[in-house]
Amino acid sequence: MNGTAPESPNKPDELAFLALGGVGEIGMNLSLYGYGGRWLMIDCGISFADETLPGVDVIMPDPGFIAERAGALDGLVVTHAHEDHIGAIPYLWTRLRCPVYATPFTAAVLRQKLIEADLEHEVRITEVPMSGRFRVGPFEIELVTLTHSIPEPNAVVLRTPLGTVLHTGDWKFDPDPLVGETSDVARLRQLGEEGVVAMICDSTNALRPGEAGSEADVRRSLIELVGRCRQRVVVACFASNVARLGSAVAAALAHDRQTALVGRSLWRIEHAARETGYLDGMPPFLTDEEAAYLPRDKVLLICTGSQGEPRSALARIAEDDHPEIVLEPGDTVIFSSRIIPGNERAIGRLQNRLAALGVEVITEHDGLVHVSGHPAQDELTRMYQLVRPRIAVPVHGETRHLMAQARLAEQCQVPQAVVTRNGEVVKLAPGPAAVIGEVPTGRLVVDGKRLLPVGAEALRSRQRMTFNGAALATLVVDRDGRLQAAPQVTVHGLGDEAEDAALTDELRQRVAQAIDELDPRERRDDAALREAARLAVRRSLRAWHGKKPVTEVHLVRI
Repeated sequence: MNGTAPESPNKPDELAFLALGGVGEIGMNLSLYGYGGRWLMIDCGISFADETLPGVDVIMPDPGFIAERAGALDGLVVTHAHEDHIGAIPYLWTRLRCPVYATPFTAAVLRQKLIEADLEHEVRITEVPMSGRFRVGPFEIELVTLTHSIPEPNAVVLRTPLGTVLHTGDWKFDPDPLVGETSDVARLRQLGEEGVVAMICDSTNALRPGEAGSEADVRRSLIELVGRCRQRVVVACFASNVARLGSAVAAALAHDRQTALVGRSLWRIEHAARETGYLDGMPPFLTDEEAAYLPRDKVLLICTGSQGEPRSALARIAEDDHPEIVLEPGDTVIFSSRIIPGNERAIGRLQNRLAALGVEVITEHDGLVHVSGHPAQDELTRMYQLVRPRIAVPVHGETRHLMAQARLAEQCQVPQAVVTRNGEVVKLAPGPAAVIGEVPTGRLVVDGKRLLPVGAEALRSRQRMTFNGAALATLVVDRDGRLQAAPQVTVHGLGDEAEDAALTDELRQRVAQAIDELDPRERRDDAALREAARLAVRRSLRAWHGKKPVTEVHLVRI
């Protein structure tokens, strides 16, 4: 950076926590820890946009605060390879330019993403072994193995002279995760005995009683379900859930079926999992082209698209738009995933399209086809009993989830629970936790090849066009502002062809009338001419359709 970095919002003798994303929401995780004038980032993730941002697929935190202080950012530690924890790195790293630390599987997934972004030779990734220890700036770091719905999930222990913090990342306690080790409960207990100032903890399932459930139970259930299917079977799941991929293969093998992967992200995960040994002994997957030639009762397809993503493999299959795979009456689609909040409508539309094809749709409401990767209340309680932090800071959840975990922490005799928001600087030590400041936060979206703030005019204009339509008027006038041809008006997104023809005739007359009513001085003023035409179009369309379309006027003087 050029010049002097802006003043840090935390004092040199304070340990501070600051979330730029992932608090009050699920996804877009980006956490910062500040001590001694230096900063450490944990995770840098994305979320997926909804229909309120037309033309946008990916959304992420605005890193402006820490980008302005990039010279004080010592590193980025990644807890695991889910998109909401690593997905923003290829987009934002050039603004940060710090070392990245990750365990082998996470590093393998991240490298593939960096290759696609032409950053593989720029980003320095330091591979850290499971349970590894290393130093980043003033922070002594230790990784603690947990279980989740992806290989190699890690909690991050941060040690400073002011005390120890445990940042859990995403986790649960799974006694039989199928892939990877079980949670290192012994180490968590030791940390509690050593003393933990604060635990920054996953809140996704804080409203759910009991436990999340085990991957081993899902495997047994899938084997039984696939055995009841007589034709082609599709299992839709999160690509990153390597254990679930293995369970789908086990179900296929148990019933004399071969398994194919359908969707690019599945192949990306498969490559990383084989590279790091998590698919050792598993037979190669078929491509969708190879699977298309097999008898329908001899194949199981693992597909992307469990969240109703419009460009996913399953969405294309449901719309009969996939080049290789066709579903027919009697086929079965198993949604082996949960519904991420906000995706309900998209998933419902997808499942209805499949049902219209005569396909049987099986979801978590019909059988044990999914378990969450996040801790329910009993697991949260156990974690608090093991770690015994002085301060609880719930993250990774909507406000209701954060507040539920804060209440649970208090029931577990945690002395202080702090429900914070993105942008709030929370002092963790010394003394009681307190919000000591607030920094600007925001959201960036990927719009084609650009990163834009959510409030950018281009996006606002697109939203207005989506909901209100658009109109374009073209005027050809002489130097005195007299029309030299009839105005031309084009309307989009408001009526059918017959309506538009009648409407544009009236609009041409209204625009011509508005120009004629201007005095000579106004007709010689380009801005006045454009505004008169624009208002004539908008007022007419509002009277006709009750809409206020985005209206542009092209003016040509001859």
